[in-house]
Amino acid sequence: MDPVSTLADDVATDGPGPDDFDETVDVIVAGSGGGIAGAYTAAREGLSVALLEATDKFGGTTAYSGGGGMWFPCNAVLRRAGSDDTLERALTYFHAVVGDRTPRELQDAYVLGGTALIDYLESDESFEFTVLPWPDYFGSAPEARLDGLRHIVAAPLPGDELSFDPGLVRGPLDNDRLGAPAPNLLVGGRALIGRFLAAMSRFGTVALHRDTELVDLIVADGRVVGAVATRNGDTVRIRARRGVLLAAGGFEHSAEMRTRYGVPGRTEDSMGAPGNTGSAHRAAIRAGAATDLMEQAWWSPGLIHPDGRAAFALWFTGGIFVNQAGLRFVNESGPYDRIGRTIIDEMHAGRLTCPFWMVYDDRRGATPPVKATNVSMVDPADYRAAGLWRTAGTLDELASSIGVPGPALTETVRRYNAMVAAGADTDFGRGDEAYDRAFSRGKPPLVPIDTPPFHAAAFGLSDLGTKGGLRTDSHARVLDKTGEPIPGLYAAGNTMAAVSGTTYPGGGNPIGASMLFSHLAALDMARPR
Repeated sequence: MDPVSTLADDVATDGPGPDDFDETVDVIVAGSGGGIAGAYTAAREGLSVALLEATDKFGGTTAYSGGGGMWFPCNAVLRRAGSDDTLERALTYFHAVVGDRTPRELQDAYVLGGTALIDYLESDESFEFTVLPWPDYFGSAPEARLDGLRHIVAAPLPGDELSFDPGLVRGPLDNDRLGAPAPNLLVGGRALIGRFLAAMSRFGTVALHRDTELVDLIVADGRVVGAVATRNGDTVRIRARRGVLLAAGGFEHSAEMRTRYGVPGRTEDSMGAPGNTGSAHRAAIRAGAATDLMEQAWWSPGLIHPDGRAAFALWFTGGIFVNQAGLRFVNESGPYDRIGRTIIDEMHAGRLTCPFWMVYDDRRGATPPVKATNVSMVDPADYRAAGLWRTAGTLDELASSIGVPGPALTETVRRYNAMVAAGADTDFGRGDEAYDRAFSRGKPPLVPIDTPPFHAAAFGLSDLGTKGGLRTDSHARVLDKTGEPIPGLYAAGNTMAAVSGTTYPGGGNPIGASMLFSHLAALDMARPR
């Protein structure tokens, strides 16, 4: 059963009146990824809600996430698992990593707020969470959690237990990119979105609208009082008595905005959901919102597939990355955002262009040693035909094939192999931090390149979405250029300027922050007036 048809009819629709609104609700939420937490909270607190999803499926980029984790230190799920962490330690870590790039009160609201959010959700039988240990991404920072006990995920959700078609939840990526059938069992981010949809099905005051994109805000006497949206080719004006929450993702699929704000990379290589085109950003900017971090994204290296798109990849069980000079330039086992930022630094320095290459040997065959491609590999012959996978009998021949100097590549591999034999990467610290060893059972992820033939796979720069957006306070209220809240306007997720600034502190930080600030926005709108 489609929750759109079952829930949308329960919200009264106003005919054209003096203010020319087509619909009236208490709260408008644009975006069904992290924004879904705001819609749920508002409905649970007794408010009527219109949730606007620009595409034909719910969940946004959140639903794409294979893990779907949330970085919420010291919550009840972690305490039940025996965590001895404290919020003071978590704050120390987060402050050390993020620095002063974002307001301290905003950082504190995030780190401290997750505990209460999980308590709030666990009081509803629709929600169930479990621990998925995931080490913090800056293992050398003060009070980093190396055992991964700041990270939780939604428990898997069988689709046949739902009152709606699980195919309404976006993802996984293979479904959109390769046309693979969507599994009936919802896991990771899909499970999180599915649980919110299931929970909201009990409320009679929630309208879920697909194919409905917020394109403008309606402002009266300095207050945001509604929104203009397009729905199936028609324009609708929706009044919001309490406020509008913008949680419509980033603008990674707008080439124009990427160019305007100087975001590296291509729209084709982003892993963000297709509806993330920045319409909510543009509407808020027209309403006077201040912005920050607009040149930033959640970065990653990307394996290039035969369709020409680079897709987020991690869990490298061998191989090294080399630049156009045939030189290694990064810890290949490090957190993906840190690798992505190094790639960008190399590009800005003129030492690297895309594609660049992963060089590896034949100990496990010709397929690149990548365990998590996020978009599944297709027929190896297609990669070879597209020139994306190259093979040669010697390193010198491989160098010629990928366009790097032969002597340099040979020396790079010799030096790397010597460090592998010695058990320590003294150049880039591969294996020095807990995250590096998370995929190698705690052992240093150092594998020699000494078994011919030798191979190379093409990589590019990918991202998980942009992270620049609207400046907010700790209640998720959008600020104007003087630092004052714009009445009636809120933001969360990648429509909000990221609380983590220019860093990615740990797995589940984007989803966790999106869920929390959506929740805080709804609580603020629900306060007695």
